Amino acid sequence: MFKIELSNRNRVLTAVLLLVVALGGCVVGPKYHPPKASVPAAPDYKETPANFKDADGWKVASPQDAMLRGNWWEIFNEPELNDLEKQLNVDNQNIRVFFENYLAARAVIRETRAQYFPTVSVGVGYTRSGTSASSGAGTATGGNNFTLPIDASWAPDLFGRIRNAVSSARAAAQVSAADLENERLLEQATLAETFFQIRGQDQLQSVLNETVKADEEVLKQTQSRYDLGLDNQVSVEQATQTLESARASATNVGIARAQYEHAIATLLGKNASDFSIPVRPLIAAPPAIPTGTPSQLLERRPDVASAERKMAEANAVVGIGHAAYYPSLTLSASAGLTSSSFSKLFTSPNRVWSIGPSLSETIFDGGLRRATLNQSIAIYNADIASYRETVLAAFQQVEDYLAQTRLLAQEIQQEQAATDAAQRAFELEQVRYDTGIDPYLTLLSTQTALLQTRQTLVNLHVQQMSGSILLVEALGGGWDRTQLPSSQQVSEKPASDQPAIQP
Repeated sequence: MFKIELSNRNRVLTAVLLLVVALGGCVVGPKYHPPKASVPAAPDYKETPANFKDADGWKVASPQDAMLRGNWWEIFNEPELNDLEKQLNVDNQNIRVFFENYLAARAVIRETRAQYFPTVSVGVGYTRSGTSASSGAGTATGGNNFTLPIDASWAPDLFGRIRNAVSSARAAAQVSAADLENERLLEQATLAETFFQIRGQDQLQSVLNETVKADEEVLKQTQSRYDLGLDNQVSVEQATQTLESARASATNVGIARAQYEHAIATLLGKNASDFSIPVRPLIAAPPAIPTGTPSQLLERRPDVASAERKMAEANAVVGIGHAAYYPSLTLSASAGLTSSSFSKLFTSPNRVWSIGPSLSETIFDGGLRRATLNQSIAIYNADIASYRETVLAAFQQVEDYLAQTRLLAQEIQQEQAATDAAQRAFELEQVRYDTGIDPYLTLLSTQTALLQTRQTLVNLHVQQMSGSILLVEALGGGWDRTQLPSSQQVSEKPASDQPAIQP
């Protein structure tokens, strides 16, 4: 055993500190550069109105480079929907799950940053030891030992292992924040779509109720004609069958409406047994939706932001894999008190201490570090592919729902013309049946055609409203990337370090 003089010890500690300072600025691993995504070169979408100038009934916002902001559902001018969306943002349990996951991800940042600092521990101990007379000492002996140790250790971040870990945790928290916004948009869109499905069922209920009333009148007329000998029993039975079928269809509408109502209750975090929405037929028309430009889309979609931040997270993990090839330095120190008597524990002769650095390097691990690094690189490359696929899917969805909006507007106009024609045909045939020119079967045929066109028209209107909502969702709602928390913001301490346990 050898001793180091005081001056030599200071030189050693100084050299260690200089080494820490010199290597502390080294961060190994690749620098992160977001990959380029395939963005359309055209200044507008393929399905833009400029490319379909002859399309009637299609409305878009002007100017076309405008963007939705904030509460996007307010463009539908439905006060009841606005109130429901406010409740959803507070009480939806799926949103709450993602919010808590975001808070957990932020806590991981603070856990990781704690590695920057030394670990200090203190303890207190007592032991009593002794030997028996038969052990060779001749007489039994015994003694007490009181200890009060304080230990400290610190592993400086020489090659950026901790910094890469913190960067990874920050990116993961941003991923969680983007996922929260994506889930929020999904729940908001689902609520709006379900709301208009209910309104569509109410409209369909109105159509079928009117059909039942018309069928009741036709049955009365047919019965009167039979009583007068102007028609036969077959016509009466056919009219009765038509009426009862219409009544059954009107009753069946209630099934879908009840299920949609229950779905909204769940979205709002309410018990389905305690929730109801008043009946009101669909009267809203889809608003003109500002689409913006293709170059803006990547800044507006939270799922794209999430995919990009996942790449940043994976890139930092690759850096951690590179840092594993370098040595690690640990500075440790301990001090304390030890005495056979508690009353003398705090006197100077009983103080002990030690301090010193240790440097370690793995020289053989069976290929573990290389395999871990290769795994991290593969995950990063997979995240790049996933990001590019997310971007492609984003443009596909916008184009899909723009095309759906355009074609549905035309189809609704065509179906409205068919419904008007069916209504006129039914009215003309009603006169011919009343005057005995045509039999009941002819009237039944025109009556069935009218009902089918009216039902189809209602379904198309609901589909149009749903398509508008899906287009808004594809455009990212009212969100944009400036709302994504920065690395500094996700690293900030919350108002309370102790989250409340939900009752």
